[in-house]
Amino acid sequence: MKSIETYFPRLTEHQKQQFNALPDLYAEWNARINVISRKDIQNLYPHHVLHSLSVARYIRFTSGSTILDVGTGGGFPGLPLAIFFPEVKFVLLDSIGKKVKVAEEISEAIGLENVETVHSRVEQEKRKFHFVVSRAVMPLPELARITHKNISGEQINALPNGIICLKGGDLSAEVHPFRQVAEIVSLSDYFSEPFFETKKLVYVPLSS
Repeated sequence: MKSIETYFPRLTEHQKQQFNALPDLYAEWNARINVISRKDIQNLYPHHVLHSLSVARYIRFTSGSTILDVGTGGGFPGLPLAIFFPEVKFVLLDSIGKKVKVAEEISEAIGLENVETVHSRVEQEKRKFHFVVSRAVMPLPELARITHKNISGEQINALPNGIICLKGGDLSAEVHPFRQVAEIVSLSDYFSEPFFETKKLVYVPLSS
């Protein structure tokens, strides 16, 4: 939790309480439904919470924005971002029902009122959103292809609507189709922990 407060010093007491509650809740649910690798549950803050919050270092979503988290798993990056942006609406979608259940239960346990969980494939989701976020769910071209329909034409943020992905490794092939418009940020620019040395954020604007 110290690392989160170091990088995000303006959290409210309520937000701090919500972030503080996550380790015990995830440990409890992970014992029943494995949504985080057993060895990684001890690294919840840096590897999952802080990693998710890198999106908040890149963009401050405008109040009233709508965000679709594709392949949310147990709620990443959607739940940490929903804590950070209480005036933004998040839809957390995953095709695996038990993972959606974990995200839903933890969201309710910490009192998030700006989160909706959906058990579905993204191909079936027809609503429009200002941004799609994801964390290493699928190759970027595939994600862009199946979520293009979900990008709203309404522009209310400092950046044009589009996709924000958290990824690692060599992204040259994935990003090549978007090389004229994509922005790639090394997360080591944001965070000093060794975990982030190979992690990147990729933003691709998409018009509706």
